[in-house]
Amino acid sequence: MARGAKGQARHGGLLYRFKRWMYPAGRPNLLARLLNKLSALQYSRGILVPRNWMTLEVRGRRTGRLLSFPVVVADHEGERYLVSMLGEQAHWVRNVRAARDRAVLRHGRREPVRLEEVEVSARPPILRRYLDLAPGARPHVPVDRKAPLEEFAAVAGDFPVFRVVAEPRR
Repeated sequence: MARGAKGQARHGGLLYRFKRWMYPAGRPNLLARLLNKLSALQYSRGILVPRNWMTLEVRGRRTGRLLSFPVVVADHEGERYLVSMLGEQAHWVRNVRAARDRAVLRHGRREPVRLEEVEVSARPPILRRYLDLAPGARPHVPVDRKAPLEEFAAVAGDFPVFRVVAEPRR
């Protein structure tokens, strides 16, 4: 990773450029879609991944099919959160909203959840924690993970954040 002033990581290094290339205009290209499918399978089984790397399952808003997305669940002040590294245009964000905030998280077992959208003003510390836990998201968020909260506040409206609420099993 390229380093800027005072040794801080900056966007623009080779790995960052490659990851940005995989998501032109905020949409995954063919390679990214393939890697996401493999990641979703691996995360849902909990195979060789941290406990907070999971698969989000939600019904497609147009097809009604069950779709799977690899996600990193960020913990902050005793709560769990999902963050959209691609912003509002991420399919999972649109699908969750269309599914009336109902989804399932998988990491070895299925956990029915409700996702409550977090107000923009409460997002900065969650975004910072998310970047600590999700290295793959760093090229998509134009703030260094060690930046002050004021810098996160400037971009918080561009990245939806959802609080994860466990639903009772039916």
